Amino acid sequence: MFEQNKFSIMAISSLFFAITFLAIGYGMILTFIGVYLKEQGINDIAIAIINASFFLGAVCSSIFSQSIISAVGHIRSFATFAAIMVISFLLHSVFFNEYLWAVLRAISGFSFYSLLIILESWLNEKSTQDSRGKVLAVYTIIFYLSTALGQLFLNVDENFKQSIFTIGSVLILFSILFISLTKIKEPTLKPFERFSIPKVYSVVPLATTSSFLGGFIVGSFFTMAPVYILTKFNSIEIVSYFMSIAILGGLVSQWPVGILSDKFGRRKLISWVAAITSITSILFLFTQGNITYIYICAFLLGLTIFTIYPLSVARANDVLDEDSDLLEISRTLLFTYGIGSFIGPLVIGILLKYYEYSMFVIYFAIGIYLTFYALSKKRIADDERSTFVNIPVTSGPELTMLDPRIDEEEVVVSNNN
Repeated sequence: MFEQNKFSIMAISSLFFAITFLAIGYGMILTFIGVYLKEQGINDIAIAIINASFFLGAVCSSIFSQSIISAVGHIRSFATFAAIMVISFLLHSVFFNEYLWAVLRAISGFSFYSLLIILESWLNEKSTQDSRGKVLAVYTIIFYLSTALGQLFLNVDENFKQSIFTIGSVLILFSILFISLTKIKEPTLKPFERFSIPKVYSVVPLATTSSFLGGFIVGSFFTMAPVYILTKFNSIEIVSYFMSIAILGGLVSQWPVGILSDKFGRRKLISWVAAITSITSILFLFTQGNITYIYICAFLLGLTIFTIYPLSVARANDVLDEDSDLLEISRTLLFTYGIGSFIGPLVIGILLKYYEYSMFVIYFAIGIYLTFYALSKKRIADDERSTFVNIPVTSGPELTMLDPRIDEEEVVVSNNN
């Protein structure tokens, strides 16, 4: 028994190392793109379109990548998608053209989320019903810490800025090493049928709305907040610390918010989180160039915006009955979150052209709306609530299979459809 558990832990560790390098590269490049374009004098709308293309690629990945992975296998698929991602990174450093960069961002988004699908399905393969929660918790911690660490890579010397893309490529290549040498059995990955978003909304309206708005905020924050901070302070160092602090705030809040939501209910926690998001967003309007104040606001904002999506999934699990297809609804909520992540940068990018604080005004409005919208929904009885589960800010559709709230038999049935 002991040897079997030890083997499982050692096998999964190779996947976690791969996730670590991917997340560092993801966090670093996602932030750097907007900063670099702003320094080159590109307008905010063009920056928004280029950055939003990454999430468009992510949405396409959730639709098309599984058939590719199923056809050629996990290891070959991982090497292929990682190679494509490296090529897209390196082409950034060779050619500077806004249209090309938008295409490259879409390609890298498709590749990155396809890599997540591969890793998450492997994690699910090695996880039992009892260990899924622990595996997901470790995944969440690693992803937040690695993404935060990626922000610090932005503090390279001015003469080595173009090397960021090379560093990102090296990180992706490191992840290939761990996967190429893994002895983990390749799981079976089959395409799944999705619920329509209108149908899911009719079943779980609060969860669907929260996941979309959560994606809107998080997607626009990752892509456009660095642009705002650079414009405000003209310092990449401040940008890197600002983003790192916000991401760490998201990590710190996951478990307290989960405990509180189990006690008071998702409806109230979504409302509280949304209200705090509104208050924090308004505080940004009064920073007046105070760096310490900016960092505090970043931490407070991170505490809330990264918990909206996990709370929406928990709400869906509370509302649905045993006969509902929890796995497919969870995947649809993730798809909705991805759509929000794509639309968010576009809207914020357009508005930033007219008003420098427009991002935080929009966050304030969304927070106020979600505060009262959540409270208007039906309360779930205490004994009908599921247990809150922490979910990384970025994940693929296969991550839903790691959710311990979803019965193992349902996962098997869904994969056999």
